[in-house]
Amino acid sequence: MGKQLWFRSSGAAVAAVAVAGLMAALVGGSAEAGPAAGSAGAAGRRLALSAEVRNAAVARAANQPPETAVASALSPRQLAGQRVIYAYSGLTPPARLLSLIRQGDVGGVIFFAANFESRSQFTTAVGQLEAANKAATNPARDYPLLLMTDQEGGSVRRLPGAPVESEKWIGSRGTASGRAYQAGQAGSGAAASLLSYGLNVNLAPVLDVYRAPGDFDDQFQRSYSTSPQVVSTLGADFIRAQQQDGVAATAKHFPGLGAATASQDTDLEPVTVGVSKATLQSDDEYPYQAAIGAHVDLVMVSWATYPGLGSTLPAGLSPAIVQGQLRTRLGFQGVTITDAIGAGALAAYGSTQTRALMAAEAGMQLILASDSVSQGADCMSALAAAFRDGKLSGAAFRATVAQILTLRSSLRP
Repeated sequence: MGKQLWFRSSGAAVAAVAVAGLMAALVGGSAEAGPAAGSAGAAGRRLALSAEVRNAAVARAANQPPETAVASALSPRQLAGQRVIYAYSGLTPPARLLSLIRQGDVGGVIFFAANFESRSQFTTAVGQLEAANKAATNPARDYPLLLMTDQEGGSVRRLPGAPVESEKWIGSRGTASGRAYQAGQAGSGAAASLLSYGLNVNLAPVLDVYRAPGDFDDQFQRSYSTSPQVVSTLGADFIRAQQQDGVAATAKHFPGLGAATASQDTDLEPVTVGVSKATLQSDDEYPYQAAIGAHVDLVMVSWATYPGLGSTLPAGLSPAIVQGQLRTRLGFQGVTITDAIGAGALAAYGSTQTRALMAAEAGMQLILASDSVSQGADCMSALAAAFRDGKLSGAAFRATVAQILTLRSSLRP
């Protein structure tokens, strides 16, 4: 069963409002001062012209995707908020987060093990977020929030449930058919688990090609294999199985953390992956070709630095990597998401606001503010200010939000 696309009536309504406003401006704001004797003829010409323009505008609106119309009607603050993934501590969504959601200032929420005590407690919390999202004050109320977690399998599972086995266990099965079967089972199991909790995005699978036993990925068995071909095949199997069951997949950590040593953790400190361009492209980026071929919904870009790819910036702050490698070289057309904006790897890059702006300028679409509601609000404020003053292109900003809304429209409410 493929993902279901849900009809969104609000987009047509927003488009109609936008057209009505345009017509009012055209008819009421285009009259020129002149002799009274010529006013009747000028008025007639204006009415004829406005009718033509109105008809053309209505025709365009009728063919416009509803997500584009919704994005065009959002305020700068709301546009910015739709690009931020928030987090909260404890077992109950705080009042501030619920208020932000009701105002249309939130794109999604990420959950961690500390947010979970029991199934009933957790699903109640998710229900509160969903109810806030449906508030009449939220212009994006017809679009489900992006509700996500890291349900990779093995030791990296934020919630009880499948997939139980790690990527390394899957990759070590004795036959290609056995590995493929287990990867598919893990993907469908992850989807079933998250859907049962009310979530719709998984920050998995990891597509890192690990290098040595006990290194960054292998110490927690987060990589399928040292073979790019095996990682490529199994990652795509996981993605297809999970997404066909209705949960968006996220391939990570582009362009790859497989060469990172055990002590190189971008959550804690700056990391440089000193691998050549040829190796990065032939080995580390290789699994993303299959993931893109499997129509993966999201790609998470790492915070490591890759001088071999011609950049001294962390990958998620680097246009050369986000735009040059991921978009242009590999042709990814889905949604990009950062790793945690509060990561230690970004310590040298200023405040939360500065980091969020740099990530957006590099081409990152969703900003993962995984520390607190306040951190998410800081990201929103920075993006809204950059939209207002033109540091970020208004047209590109609205297009990004429309793309995010399109992803949300494909997910089950």
